[in-house]
Amino acid sequence: MPEYDDDLRLAHVLADAADATTTARFKALDLQVETKPDMTPVSEADRAAEELIRGQLARARPRDAILGEEYGVEGTGPRRWVIDPIDGTKNYVRGVPVWATLISLMEQGEGGWRPVVGVVSAPALGRRWWAAEGSGAFTGRSLTSATPLRVSSVSRIEDASFAYSSLTGWRERGGLDGFLRLSDDCWRTRGYGDFWSYMMVAEGSVDICAEPELSLWDMAAVAVVVQEAGGTFTGLDGRPGPHGGNAAASNGLLHETLLGYLGD
Repeated sequence: MPEYDDDLRLAHVLADAADATTTARFKALDLQVETKPDMTPVSEADRAAEELIRGQLARARPRDAILGEEYGVEGTGPRRWVIDPIDGTKNYVRGVPVWATLISLMEQGEGGWRPVVGVVSAPALGRRWWAAEGSGAFTGRSLTSATPLRVSSVSRIEDASFAYSSLTGWRERGGLDGFLRLSDDCWRTRGYGDFWSYMMVAEGSVDICAEPELSLWDMAAVAVVVQEAGGTFTGLDGRPGPHGGNAAASNGLLHETLLGYLGD
């Protein structure tokens, strides 16, 4: 199995640089925010962080392609870095500290594209999570100060904690009834939202989570962290990986049950 130590170290360097950029503008009174054509907000910090990451990748990995939320695809080849400069922009622009930079490396193989490195850095929370294929998942301040991640062993939905982002998308998808049944049957539900739900699955404090509408840059980094922590990450149709336009993540033991409530 290939080793991704150098790529993981680079992803941490990229995350450090992005953290400095995003935290410098967090809660700034003169932060510039625009509305994109899809009616979602984008701030000057989103664009600045992605530009910074792209510039560093161009120097460190000139042969690799890049896909980012704000500036699209650049380059071709069997390796592609996938970037969400600020996952949780709506939180960011309102001063809510639940946002993160997501950085993933994906490789193309016989089974298609798969994430092999992922870093999720949430500087306003003082948290960072990361993983590389075959090397496990970790959380901590740095590569040298890390704690291994492991999903929970909860095996009954009645004992499970379920994390989600909002009700709106489930209503639009026609899946609100299943969502409400799942919420009723679980031990606990909380709307942590965005990247944080998946990182809680990876560290075992939440057992299941799902979102009805996502982009690849929302999922690539969190998918590899969940999987390397021993969990399962699929689309709502059960297809493995971050390619379905939506996501279901679990400790593995509850995955089929989760899809039974919310799946296609």
